Amino acid sequence: KVRMRLERRPVSVERTKGSEILFGIAPCSLALSQSRRDLFRLFLKQSSGSRRLVTSEFVLQATARGVPVHHVPRRELDALCRGQVHQGVCLEASPLRFKSLEEAEKPHLGDEENPNQQLIWLVLEQIQDPMNLGALLRSAYFLGVDRVVTSQRNSCPLTPTVSKASSGVMEVFDVYSTDDLRGFLKAKTAEGWEVVGTVSNPEDVENVPVISCLEFQWNKPVIIVIGSEGDGLSLETQCLCHRMLAIPSGRALHPGIESLNVSVATGIILHSICSQKLRHGD
Repeated sequence: KVRMRLERRPVSVERTKGSEILFGIAPCSLALSQSRRDLFRLFLKQSSGSRRLVTSEFVLQATARGVPVHHVPRRELDALCRGQVHQGVCLEASPLRFKSLEEAEKPHLGDEENPNQQLIWLVLEQIQDPMNLGALLRSAYFLGVDRVVTSQRNSCPLTPTVSKASSGVMEVFDVYSTDDLRGFLKAKTAEGWEVVGTVSNPEDVENVPVISCLEFQWNKPVIIVIGSEGDGLSLETQCLCHRMLAIPSGRALHPGIESLNVSVATGIILHSICSQKLRHGD
């Protein structure tokens, strides 16, 4: 009874300096299973019945990593993650950082075994919405993208909201960053890569050929460049693209409804390209 009273005592939300609060089952579970963050405290909703199994799994994971566990009322979890959907789990941990481009250039295990392997990198220019960034990472991971590179300027950092929106993919999938996106694209072009941009309205593009994503033929390593939610690709970046891809609509669109959400559009484009990789692998 004494222990139960102690566990129910409000936990001080004073955090370890520099820490952040992850929330949600997938992000917290994957963060616990990896060795990519420093882990400070696990907060679990006081529960009974069907949630007990989930809770006991988390307690086992945390105990194995030496992470203190606190069982707290729901209102404390709500306060910890500022009202986000926490599913009864919060984890205090150090932030994840972007990796450098130098690290991106190192081959992953298996990359060097087949020099002709089809490689696909996804480059994000000024994606600012954490929900979009998380959804983009989730699709890229699922569809087999080799690297994700984001521009440093005006881009969303790797926050707990991004991890939740990615369903925890951010905890296992490296994300790289560059402060010289155009220099990076020029360097990859010189190495023989094809740089392909994306556009919602083909009439907005000058001096770069635009094709349907369904017509794209993948015959060399490729970089797919995605622009910001509001403005799309900058003109300077468009000029570095060899081709631009558009998604054909299935009907005549009502005025004012001209484009897809950036993460949905990227998923469609990646699938149309990555499915070629699967076919060629047969």
